[in-house]
Amino acid sequence: MQTREIERSALNGWAVVVALVLSGVALGCGEVLVLRATIPTMSGSQPDIAGSIVATAIALLMLLWLFCCFGFFTLQPNVAGVLVLFGKYKGTVGKSGFHWANPLMLKKKVSVRARNLNGHQIKVNDRRGNPIEIAVVAVWRVSDTARAIFDVDEFEDYMRVQSEAALRHLAMAYSYDTFEDDTITLRGSIDEVSQTLQKEVQERVARAGIAVEEARISHLAYAPEIAGAMLQRQQAEAIVSARSKIVEGAVGMVEMALAKLEEHQTVVLDEERKVAMISNLLVVLCGQEHAQPIVNTGTLYT
Repeated sequence: MQTREIERSALNGWAVVVALVLSGVALGCGEVLVLRATIPTMSGSQPDIAGSIVATAIALLMLLWLFCCFGFFTLQPNVAGVLVLFGKYKGTVGKSGFHWANPLMLKKKVSVRARNLNGHQIKVNDRRGNPIEIAVVAVWRVSDTARAIFDVDEFEDYMRVQSEAALRHLAMAYSYDTFEDDTITLRGSIDEVSQTLQKEVQERVARAGIAVEEARISHLAYAPEIAGAMLQRQQAEAIVSARSKIVEGAVGMVEMALAKLEEHQTVVLDEERKVAMISNLLVVLCGQEHAQPIVNTGTLYT
């Protein structure tokens, strides 16, 4: 059964201080008067019984006055006080300041400020089975003090463990990098993955009265045993992509050159000369090294 937070107001501490001071002065004056009335006279008469009863009552009131002095407590901004009386939850004081409540109540202070969770790096397999290292960073706060105190043992440890569990589930649901049939990946879809991670962590820690304001991946890398191979794969993909762009641009330049020659009729090329020209241009434009010019004094037919 989940506990629900109950808002409770406490007495103003300064008002209770004034009341205790005035009552203390009154008790002191009453004690002096009673002592004077109960002192035996010089004739040896016995003290007045009524005066003894009054003196006992004043002594008990003084003990009650001292007992009331233990009911004061202070709350800083964004700190709540959970009140428990004989094991029963009585409510939460959320207003900051100097307060007074029943001295028999146990007053547990709970911070409702925003907190950072910087998770440890964990090793897990992604959707394709590749081992990766991943970590989470989250911004969270206590939204329900009753659940945080009574529904879980230690809500801070609960938040840490559940966030790591959500991170493991997220890592196994997506691939590290983009493959043929992957639309959302851990490395390439940061916003989508962060929203999914925040939602899953929130669902897991709602039982503890925790509100997750933000959750993101703070560290993401391949595990050391496959990092070298994956780096080579990324380099190969980059080279293939760059070469594709170079070839596409070179073909466009060759087509433009042939079109310009035919348009201006600078020189008339037969099919064999066109093939030779295209071959030479592609070698020059797509080669990794600078081309060395060679002067040909003959012809293609000799």
